[in-house]
Amino acid sequence: MAEHWGAAIVTSRGKVHDVSALPSMLAVDPQSGSWLGVASYVIAGGECELVLLEAFRRFGGVGTALLASVVAEARRLSCTRLWLVTTNDNLHALRFYQRRGMCLVRVWPDATTRAREKLKPQIPLTGEHGIPIRDELELELQLGRGDA
Repeated sequence: MAEHWGAAIVTSRGKVHDVSALPSMLAVDPQSGSWLGVASYVIAGGECELVLLEAFRRFGGVGTALLASVVAEARRLSCTRLWLVTTNDNLHALRFYQRRGMCLVRVWPDATTRAREKLKPQIPLTGEHGIPIRDELELELQLGRGDA
């Protein structure tokens, strides 16, 4: 976690999540045993928050398989929706999640700025493509309608 994200914590909607303490799913290479990706989530109030989805190599299907596994687990636990927060600079995540049926439902202006100031100073000021990291974007998948 520290290598890829700067710390073992992730912030979303003003909360701090220690991903090492969350339920997680791993994608593992069957030959080498090395990790291909990880997805960590929280179930609360009949909803599933996807806190972290990391495929260590992009465009190999690992992220898609991990997301599908978390969706299946959320459905098994009778969650009504799966949701996540990403930052405004993360164009790859926006493309990835929307192509898999998730909808952008909220923009939280300056939420990442506040998280950097109060919760996680390791959040960089600038992200992908030189975009200043300021806002949180919430995406969701309604689970009762067969969207995924």
